[in-house]
Amino acid sequence: MRFAFTDDQLAFRDSLRDLLAKECSPSHVREAWTNDTGRVPGLWEQLVDVGIVGLLVPERAGGLGLSFVDAVLLFEETGRHALPEPIVETAALGAALFGDTSRVVAAGLELVPWADTADVIVTRRGVIEREDARLSSHPSVDAARRLFDVDGPMTSVDATVAFDHAMLGVAAQQCGLADRMLELTAEYVRERHQFGVPVGSFQAVKHHLANARVALEFARPLVYRAAATLDAVHISMAKAKSDAAALIAASVSLQCHGAIGYTTEYDLHLYMKRAWALARSWGDARWHRDRVGRAVL
Repeated sequence: MRFAFTDDQLAFRDSLRDLLAKECSPSHVREAWTNDTGRVPGLWEQLVDVGIVGLLVPERAGGLGLSFVDAVLLFEETGRHALPEPIVETAALGAALFGDTSRVVAAGLELVPWADTADVIVTRRGVIEREDARLSSHPSVDAARRLFDVDGPMTSVDATVAFDHAMLGVAAQQCGLADRMLELTAEYVRERHQFGVPVGSFQAVKHHLANARVALEFARPLVYRAAATLDAVHISMAKAKSDAAALIAASVSLQCHGAIGYTTEYDLHLYMKRAWALARSWGDARWHRDRVGRAVL
């Protein structure tokens, strides 16, 4: 048996990477921090056109009818670019809950990102149409992922499976974020010199980056396994480990960059703050470890 992604899956990932490199660059994400929607104008329509939004929707409903294994690399890529769009909420949760992605979905267990620009909102309490919802803005560390308290008449639904799919999508995004932060940091320590040599030649810097890379490489197989099984316990393992990998990568990246890593003018903060936000979304590490613990005891 061959445990590897197919050429088609890798090609789809690469084509999405090319699109996001052009249409979701750090400058685009920065603009999303300050514009009216927290999103990139026109990008959602392009994501629909390339098929990622309807990837998990059955063909009879107008989607591609593919599996989560086909989608996991794409979600990882959206994390790598800190995509400021409700892609996991619509393409993963919406596909599982509604069977189509004709409407933009905003979702969260409690606070809901992008609720002000969605067509329908899903929370732990139920589903509500955007026009019926009362929204109250809530502070967010990531200004391109604006949060809202949602109130109003909700329809109760069993969204357990859909929530699990969202958790897995976010776990994949965390792997992409960790990879991007380590890439930025490796580039920086190769270029930054102290005492006449690159900072990256110092043993302490090498060890920090190696530890972060090991954390990422341990998290990725758990995410990919969960994509294959869609087992709730496997998803919690993946979310806990990918959150840890992203947080370690953020910490190491910040430390290796030094003072420049704290500035909003430098791109690192776009990915670091998204990782911080996602680590507290769809269940934090303690919540997922508890779920795994209950399953094994």
